[in-house]
Amino acid sequence: MLTKKIYLVRHGQTDYNLRGVVQGSGIDAPLNRNGQLQAKAFFDSYKNISFDKVFYTGLQRTKQSVQSFLDLGLPHEGVPELNEISWGRYEGVPMTPEENIYYEHMLKRWSSGDLDYAIEGGESPTMVARRLKKGIDHILSQPGETFLICMHGRAMRILLSQLLGYDLRFMDVFKHQNLGLYVLKQNSLGLFSVEKNNCGEHLKDLVLF
Repeated sequence: MLTKKIYLVRHGQTDYNLRGVVQGSGIDAPLNRNGQLQAKAFFDSYKNISFDKVFYTGLQRTKQSVQSFLDLGLPHEGVPELNEISWGRYEGVPMTPEENIYYEHMLKRWSSGDLDYAIEGGESPTMVARRLKKGIDHILSQPGETFLICMHGRAMRILLSQLLGYDLRFMDVFKHQNLGLYVLKQNSLGLFSVEKNNCGEHLKDLVLF
């Protein structure tokens, strides 16, 4: 079988990230100045990789994060199935101490195995995993060996769990940062392993605002 290598990054910073406000799939925020600097730093470090295709979600912050690769003329495609989890009524809400208590409670529910639990009006990990599988199956069916995928923090944790065979209860073992990179290599059996884990080496010299 034709094995794949995936460069998986989280999008660059937005003003919502900077202010600690929940985004989710319902907030289509653009990159801020810091996010643009992060995107440039990532491009400068990885522009010589021969990507066969670039994928991003249906939200502009992911496409903006890899726009410089698209400007090279690389084939690309938006895959809305890779969108961030919906945080329901909490989207656009600042993370106050009270909201953080609820958030921690939700994470405990998930880590205890209650993966069908969802914030009011939002999605559960089970729901997100179902649509992510459709998205990644589509990507892996594409011709080529080396892909760049830009997506979102919580969705990345769920996708990494799927690709690496982790129970979703343990998804928080996968850390992420804005424009942090995971590199995943598939073997001849179709199994993935991690070559880079939330790597931020390309960001170390950035001065953010």
